[in-house]
Amino acid sequence: MTNTRRSILKTAVAALAFGAISTGAFAADVTLRMHQFLPAQANVPKNILDVWAKKVEADSDGRIAIQHFPSMQLGGKPPQLIDQAIDGVADIIWTVAGYTPGRFPRAEVFELPFTMTNAEAVSRSYWELAEETMMDQDFKDFKVLGLWVHGPGLIHSKKPIESVADLNGVKLRAPTRVTNGMFSSLGATPVGMPVPAVPEALSKGVIDATVIPWEVTGALKVNELVGNHTMFGDETLYTTTFIFAMNKDRWNALPDDLKAVIDANSGADFSAFAGKQMQSDDAPSHKQAMERGNNIITLGPDQVAEWKTAAQPTTDAWIAEMDEKGMDGTALYNRAIELIAKNSGS
Repeated sequence: MTNTRRSILKTAVAALAFGAISTGAFAADVTLRMHQFLPAQANVPKNILDVWAKKVEADSDGRIAIQHFPSMQLGGKPPQLIDQAIDGVADIIWTVAGYTPGRFPRAEVFELPFTMTNAEAVSRSYWELAEETMMDQDFKDFKVLGLWVHGPGLIHSKKPIESVADLNGVKLRAPTRVTNGMFSSLGATPVGMPVPAVPEALSKGVIDATVIPWEVTGALKVNELVGNHTMFGDETLYTTTFIFAMNKDRWNALPDDLKAVIDANSGADFSAFAGKQMQSDDAPSHKQAMERGNNIITLGPDQVAEWKTAAQPTTDAWIAEMDEKGMDGTALYNRAIELIAKNSGS
């Protein structure tokens, strides 16, 4: 083979290789825009959403590309995310169900005080209850990809909080309608806001305390803004429900084989993974708070019992409200507890 022919052959092979790379990297059949409210480096975007996106891209052999827009880069505010998925402003969104209060009432059952065991089991239970009661009701306007909860919610405060009485007059940010109602009944003054607003609100004195899981305190630098953290031993005061959803028109327009790829990476197992990952991401920020010398308050069983008794009216009121709306709150609550027990292995 002459040098000229070798050169031509090498050029042709290189061109074919570049074409294959270009096709895989730049010419996906479908590009989906994923929108959410946290910075890209926060735990959920980094350890859950991006993991999901990369798996979908790989399993589709590059035919699906996911563009990730963190920190509300496509515009709007966090409470608008679910409508962005419905209206097609974004193709995929991740949001807090409670950012639109009362819109997803059945999901609230998992946010009731002292209901959660661990995030993996409760997230799987959330998906299973949604399949039974929510997909054609609360979630009918979008394609649900994942439903999960975070790890144990706790109180982060400027002044120590141990007893329920310590909440009196405390301006406290809570994430959802259920948690705001609970803390109001316990004597606090709830101040509603999406979680990205918490650092500024703490630094300016708009709030004295916030309730969030450990995992997001690092990204929000909450450990630097408050010195006290109240934990509830082996119990969980509350958790928050999340929705990972896709625009229905974009879903319906996909070919069946690409729908199958997304479905294989969504659902109960993915929801359980997401919950487990969020709870496992609690550890680094918890450790950081201890290393800073912050006051970690771990309530004993008798103290937790006081909080349980004080919080029970929140559960009772929610059940009664659902009953009034024709949703059979008692059945929803009992079924949620039954699923959680099953998935917790108890």
